[in-house]
Amino acid sequence: MRVIGLAGWSGAGKTTLLTGLIPEFERRGIRVSTIKHAHHAFDLDTSGKDSWAHRQAGAAEVLISSAKRWALLHELRDEPEPALPELLSRLSPVDLVIVEGFKRDPHAKLEVYRAANGKPPLHPGDASIVAIASDTAFPGAGRPVIGLDELPAIADCLLAEAQPLDQVLARARGEV
Repeated sequence: MRVIGLAGWSGAGKTTLLTGLIPEFERRGIRVSTIKHAHHAFDLDTSGKDSWAHRQAGAAEVLISSAKRWALLHELRDEPEPALPELLSRLSPVDLVIVEGFKRDPHAKLEVYRAANGKPPLHPGDASIVAIASDTAFPGAGRPVIGLDELPAIADCLLAEAQPLDQVLARARGEV
């Protein structure tokens, strides 16, 4: 399993890019899983449904299963948010894991930058950013800059820069 991240400010187009890249990888025969970081509370089940009632009653975990999919909801209650390495260890093996968010973590990342967003670029202060997908040029960026609409080129870059899972975990532990 190899890991690569997408980092950028809210509104830069990370999710839009990711939803375009997944079919590109699928056409290439590459199985992809994703991890998405949220900065707010979120819910996957609906108020009033049985799984929701189980969680509200205090269940630590609720596994929902059907003929189409299954999902495991783990309530943190007063526990700290799990770090990226713990989340990665919970995934089933695939060819490539794309992490959206976790921009402060040390894994290799592609910066997604949109000038209209009005935010400063991340790459000048982050050595873990290995390339930039942008709607503007960055002369002297010291890393590849690819147009936001160049999906095959971005996919090639992500595959070339993705790191083996054990390397990502070692870097997160400060061993690299």
